[in-house]
Formats: sequence, C-alpha cells, structure tokens
Amino acid sequence: MTLRLGDVAPDFEQDSSLGKINFYDWAGDSWVVLFSHPADFTPVCTTELGLTSKLKSQFEQRGVKVIALSVDPADKHQEWIKDINETQNTVVGFPIIADADRKVSELYDLIHPNASATATVRSLFVIDPAKKVRLIITYPASTGRNFDEILRVIDSLQLTDNYSVATPGNWKDGEDVVIVPSLQDPEVLKQKFPKGYKAIRPYLRLTPQPNRD
Repeated sequence: MTLRLGDVAPDFEQDSSLGKINFYDWAGDSWVVLFSHPADFTPVCTTELGLTSKLKSQFEQRGVKVIALSVDPADKHQEWIKDINETQNTVVGFPIIADADRKVSELYDLIHPNASATATVRSLFVIDPAKKVRLIITYPASTGRNFDEILRVIDSLQLTDNYSVATPGNWKDGEDVVIVPSLQDPEVLKQKFPKGYKAIRPYLRLTPQPNRD
C-alpha cells in the first residue's frame, strides 16, 4: 500500500512499549507524528527518540501526540528505552510500536526492499485530527531527522488550515506569510487581513502572520 498526501491514515491495533494500542483510539482528536526506525539499539534512532522526548512540551503546545515504530518486539523496546533515557538524559514517555509481524509497516509502506528487505526505512508522517496524512518525509538510514523542520511544518499546517495563507520558503513561526492567489476581492482582503499586505506582484502578496498580535 502506498500512502499519499490527503489519504486517510490506516487504523491498526498493535503491541507497543506501553501495551496494546488501537491507533485511532489512542490518537483521539489530536494531531499525530508517527515515525519509524530501522531497528532498536541503533545510534541514530537513539538520538532521535531522545530528542523527541526532550521536545515533549513543544509537541504538546501544538496539540500533537508522537508515536514511534520499530520491527523489534516490545520487551526489546523496554530495554532500549533504558539506554535512550540514560544516554540522552531524558525520559521517553511516548509509545514505540512493536511491529514484529510487519503489519503496520506494510500498511504504511515502511519496508523498501532496495534499501533493506527487513528493516523499516526512516519515514515520518504528520496526521491531522481527521486522520488525513498531511506530511510524509523519508530519510536514508544514515541520516537523522531534523525535528525543527517537523515542528515548522506543523506550525505551517495548523496556520494555513485556519487562514487563507501559505508559508514561504524557510518560513518560521512569527514571520510574514503569503496570501493565497485565489483570494482577490478587495473587501474580503481588507476583512481577512486588517494589518494590510504588501503586493510585490499580483500573485505574491505578503502579510503579517494573522494569528499573531
């Protein structure tokens, strides 16, 4: 199964480091970051899970739950978490899916045979409260993820869902955004963007981020 942006994220029930999880029940009405790891006790994954744990408050501020996945069993996850906590000076409190039978890996297309016939690739999904897939990033096993970028994209998604704007390249929370080209009515523009806007071109109009004072 190949997932694309806008698809409904598949539901599943699977064992985890925190016990049996029904994905939809666990997610509730939150945003979700689901990210996979090639294997337990691997160096890059250890740093990623430690970093994710340290960013707990950042995810919570955005209404986001995080859940990891590896094809190793739950008891091995428990041993690995001890190592992560000790080496990364943190406490991992989010679940790690124990996908020993590859059920979730197949649902989310996490086994790429040309990379590895058995290990999952380093993929990440951002899933919205309607269970729609909003972001897919897949990294090679040798490259750790940039979690600043993941938080940045979540900020962009949550902003652009609620306002008629898009975010420019390298945008960060608090910076100017662009008004979507489909919005042309001057009265509507005045109503939606009381701070005004700068028209560099008819299709390129910059305005202060609308959800900031």
